Amino acid sequence: MSLRLAFMGSPTFALPALEALLDADHEVACVYSQPPRPAGRGKQERQTPVHAFAASRGIEVRTPKSLKRAEEQETFAALQLDAVIVVAYGLILPKPVLEAPRLGAFNLHGSLLPRWRGAAPIQRAIMAGDRVTGVQVMRMEEGLDTGPVLATAETPIDAEDNSSTLHDRLAGLGAGLLIDTLDKLERGEARETPQGEEGVTYAHKITPAEARIDWTRPAREVDCMIRGLSPHPGAWFELGGARIKVLHSRLGWGEGEPGEALDDELLIACGSGAVRLLTVQREGRAPLAAEAYLRGAPVSAGIRLR
Repeated sequence: MSLRLAFMGSPTFALPALEALLDADHEVACVYSQPPRPAGRGKQERQTPVHAFAASRGIEVRTPKSLKRAEEQETFAALQLDAVIVVAYGLILPKPVLEAPRLGAFNLHGSLLPRWRGAAPIQRAIMAGDRVTGVQVMRMEEGLDTGPVLATAETPIDAEDNSSTLHDRLAGLGAGLLIDTLDKLERGEARETPQGEEGVTYAHKITPAEARIDWTRPAREVDCMIRGLSPHPGAWFELGGARIKVLHSRLGWGEGEPGEALDDELLIACGSGAVRLLTVQREGRAPLAAEAYLRGAPVSAGIRLR
């Protein structure tokens, strides 16, 4: 059965969900997204991926900076919606917005709640070394990702996963899960399970300061950090005064002083164990496989990365 919906989302993670809603013949009356912002070298205003996609499909797009003003809430209520779907929108929804749709407001979240509530659940799950993660559909409340869960889909986090590969897999899983959940919701078959009080963690936004690699940490933690921050913002170290990002790594064998190159092929010692750097990017340059980078900038055994 077709539902009249508003969709709230901004980044590429939200696109499969929006496309799935349209393919399922739900009526997307309006899309809400973050306002266009300056981007790129020219600092020209750029629409979010969700904004650009919705506009290309002829859907009305609204980009308020806040939903707290009474005028915005009245305009939203006038849509007379069955439900609002939120996927990585970026704004807090006040109570009048949450309560305006007939069925309520529902969020597709990229973690297994209550673990990793908040802004960066995919990156944080990899950085923490989690073995499993997933997506969930939850009913939205005024708290941060605190509402009851209606549906869950899990996936393992592989040793080669980075935030990009896991992002894409979860986005696809979430799109299908969302459609199934809406069907059950409309038929009155959806079951809501309150979140547990134990195991709550928060996926705070990644800060620039924490992207610097601390070679004194165990190798597995360093590898998880590199993969969790790849491709953006990228974990980095300094060598010869230059900042170098690491976009792909793998656990290796060896021991040495933290940050010490153990061979001539970027096997780097950590607090315990070692990691091999497979793809690196010098500041202002394109990413390179380690062997290509080393042809132009050798890193000999014994050199210390900072």
